[in-house]
Amino acid sequence: MRHLFIFFFLVVTGLSAQHRLLHYDTQDQALFESLGTAVENAPDSAMGPAMVQVGKALLGTPYVGKTLEIGEKEMLVVNLRGLDCTTFVENALVMGRLAGEGQWDWDRYLQLLEQVRYRKGKLDGYASRLHYFTEWIRDNQDKGLVRNITEELYGVTVYKKIDFMGTHRELYPFLASDANFKKLRDIEKELSGAPLCILPREEVAQRESLLQDGDIIALATDIEGLDVTHTGLAVRMDSGRIHLLHASTVGEVVISEKPLADYLQGVKRNVGIIVARPLNP
Repeated sequence: MRHLFIFFFLVVTGLSAQHRLLHYDTQDQALFESLGTAVENAPDSAMGPAMVQVGKALLGTPYVGKTLEIGEKEMLVVNLRGLDCTTFVENALVMGRLAGEGQWDWDRYLQLLEQVRYRKGKLDGYASRLHYFTEWIRDNQDKGLVRNITEELYGVTVYKKIDFMGTHRELYPFLASDANFKKLRDIEKELSGAPLCILPREEVAQRESLLQDGDIIALATDIEGLDVTHTGLAVRMDSGRIHLLHASTVGEVVISEKPLADYLQGVKRNVGIIVARPLNP
């Protein structure tokens, strides 16, 4: 459903009570409160179903890229009026966890959002953001928030040099800072030595029965220097097939018309998927 709010709104940028650098406007806080009703009737307390409930409540939300690239310093940005594929997944995970904890609280939401988005859960400049989604999965697995199940799906292990941001510095305004650039390049060197487990695209259909509602699906790519190009949530439809619930670059949050295995066939340079299962609080 689309969220239509017509009222005066205030942009808030500054330090919150928890002393984090924060950017949001009052529409975001109002949307957060309204989304609390989306999980009231979740079928059970499991994270996956709750995340799907949140994702479905966000259907129709416009796709907006680069919503986190604001100001001159890295801030904890909240934007529920426009989402990209990663901020959609982050918000579904955070709100699903809030539902599991039984508390729909703005300050707790901000705390969890910082925990999910930043390395070791701490905002410490631009380089502390988990820019590469495979690191996002690893870091959030270390925090006990998700579990990478790709190997259990009979994925294959590969090694790949990860350096797309560092070799495309001009695309990222924050990398104009030499300090940010150096930190990011050091991170890329670490990531390049880590194994990647990928379920090949041609095997997704036969492993579909092992996927669950709310599993986080990352689309692996053969683009040089890059690990993942898109993310979303698995959702099982009445047909029994798994589809992708995601913030689509074609315009808004949608459920893919085609099952995931067929949808992947139309994604250029896709080589398969990486799957992370959300863990209950």
